[in-house]
Amino acid sequence: MKKVNLILKTLSVFALLALAVASCKKDDDTSFSLSEITANGVDLNGASSATGVSKDAVITAKFSTDIDAATATAANVKLTRKYDNADIALTVSASGNTLTIDPNDGLGDGTLYELALGAGLKGSNGTAFAASTRSFTTAGTFAPAGVIAHWNFEGNANDVVGAWDPTATVAITYTDSRNAAAGKAATFDGDASIIEVPNGDLLMNTTNFTLAFWVKTNSSGHVNGDGNPAGHFVMGLGAFKGFQFEINGDYKACKLAAQYELADGTTASEDLWFPGDGKDKDNGGWQGWDFVKDLTASGGVEGIIKDKWAHVVCTYDAASKKGTMYLNGERMKGQDFNLWPTGDAKQGVKGLKYGGVAPEVVNELAFGFIQSRAGTLWDTEPWGGYDFTTSNHFKGQLDDIRVWHSALTAVEVKTMYDSEK
Repeated sequence: MKKVNLILKTLSVFALLALAVASCKKDDDTSFSLSEITANGVDLNGASSATGVSKDAVITAKFSTDIDAATATAANVKLTRKYDNADIALTVSASGNTLTIDPNDGLGDGTLYELALGAGLKGSNGTAFAASTRSFTTAGTFAPAGVIAHWNFEGNANDVVGAWDPTATVAITYTDSRNAAAGKAATFDGDASIIEVPNGDLLMNTTNFTLAFWVKTNSSGHVNGDGNPAGHFVMGLGAFKGFQFEINGDYKACKLAAQYELADGTTASEDLWFPGDGKDKDNGGWQGWDFVKDLTASGGVEGIIKDKWAHVVCTYDAASKKGTMYLNGERMKGQDFNLWPTGDAKQGVKGLKYGGVAPEVVNELAFGFIQSRAGTLWDTEPWGGYDFTTSNHFKGQLDDIRVWHSALTAVEVKTMYDSEK
């Protein structure tokens, strides 16, 4: 009898052990946890925030069990750009145990992002996910997403983002840029150097607009026919019939002149001109100028832009009808078309619009001069004709010219400058 009892007790112990094992196995089977997560092969599951992620990356997350596809939604997956806490539009899908997270647009260069996987995610067995976050930084130096064109001048003048490769380059050399990370820059001789890019109208026919670039002037020997300092036509798309950026020969001012589309169907030119004297609409400046930085105590515009690297950003925001110029990450000039005189057609501004007509000007963006060589505007003027070596050819270096069809924010401009300087 004792032997029978011992056998029964032994069997009971084995049964309990089997039940415990089965119970543990059941718990494991119903868990829903993250096993790996990568962005185009870069591990996002490490102890530290990942770096060097491609701005075109697709994020792939794998879980311990299959995913309830109905919960694989943008509501349960958030990708946030950290410098302004903006949520990035995503396409989210699930197949088996794999979650695919695809940003709808390319991410920004050198930008920190945070990915949040929410508790709303569930496994096919109904088990909820324990909410978790991962962060990563995209490759490169910071630049906001949405760049339409980017010329980085790394040994050539090709557009590394869009379709605006040059049709001609004349007397351009590629020399060291502002720092080692920036690589090379395009160098212009001040006599004949020019880069010509076709279909420039497509760059500026937009409601919102941003032009950003690095520039370093070279005043040495840069004189006009009278032996006085010559100005710098840094770049131009059909001069003011498109847009142009220039620096005065005395370096006391710079401006972006651009053509704008108006509500009545016409176009008109307006200058975003910065003299650095602090005179806005409230203290002696023109009524449309809502801000002018006072640089008189710090060397004026010359102190920023003469013979030294400067970062220039010009924006136009259609919703507010405001244009803004930034130098070295700081707002320098603002103009508000709502403040134009009552009845002025420019109060109805809609955005930028190329207004050139050949042969006066030609639809080619020129770096190093106010227009391409094919245009006839100002051909006979000693300051405006390309064939005059002493006209306002740009002399110096240009680097990282970018165009957006959006108006960058002050935070984006400052972050980009801090990253690239």
